[in-house]
Amino acid sequence: MRAPAVELRGVEKGYVEAGQRHLLFSGLDWRVEAGQRVALLGQSGSGKSTLLALIGALERPDRGTILLAGRALEAASETERARLRRRRIGFVFQAFNLVPTLTVLENLLLPLDLDGRADAQARERARGLLAAVGLEQRERSYPDRLSGGEQQRVAVARALVGEPELVLADEPTGNLDADSGERVLELLGGLLAERGVTLILATHSARAAAVAQQRVRLERGRLTPEPGPPGSG
Repeated sequence: MRAPAVELRGVEKGYVEAGQRHLLFSGLDWRVEAGQRVALLGQSGSGKSTLLALIGALERPDRGTILLAGRALEAASETERARLRRRRIGFVFQAFNLVPTLTVLENLLLPLDLDGRADAQARERARGLLAAVGLEQRERSYPDRLSGGEQQRVAVARALVGEPELVLADEPTGNLDADSGERVLELLGGLLAERGVTLILATHSARAAAVAQQRVRLERGRLTPEPGPPGSG
C-alpha cells in the first residue's frame, strides 16, 4: 500500500512574542494522499504558512511527527532536509522569489545547479516547462522585464523543474490581478494533474481553492474538511 504523500501525527507548533508563548495548533493529525490537490483555507494568522513550512522541512514542530512519503522528518539532519527540499518538494510563494541577476532560464536551473543536476537533460526539461507556461520566448529575459503574472509563471515552472513529488503553494496569486491569477492557477492545477504531483495550496481565496480536489480549513488550531465546488473530487 502506497504511503500518504504527507502525514501529520500530533503536531504542535507555537511562537513566542513579548515573552509569551502563543500556540498555533496542537495535536494536529492530517493525511494527504499521493497525487491529491488540496486547498488549505484559513484567514491570515491562522497558521497556514507555518504549516506549509513544517511540511516543507523549513521549520521543525515543537512536538509530533511529520512524514513525507512515509519518512519522518524529525529523523533527518539539516543536510538531509535541504536535500529533501531540493529533490522532492517544489515551492511557489506569494513573492516570486526570482533572482534578479539571473535570466529566466538560469532561475529555473538554479535549484538543480545547487544540487549538481543542471545537466543537458535538465536544461531541456526547463525549456519544456517554459513552453508549457507560455514563456518559451523569454528564457534570456531578466525578471524585471516580466510582468507579475509572468514572474509567477516562471516560479511555477521552477517548482516543477526538479520533478518533485509534492508542491507547496503559499498564496501564489496574492500579488496578482484577477486575470493573471486565474492563468497561474490554471497552469498550476493543470501541470500538476498531468504529472500526478501532490499539491497543498494555502489560501484564503475561494477562487484560488477551486484548483483543488479537496478543501480543508485551518481555524483555531484545528483542521476541518470543507465541501468542494460541484464537480470537484
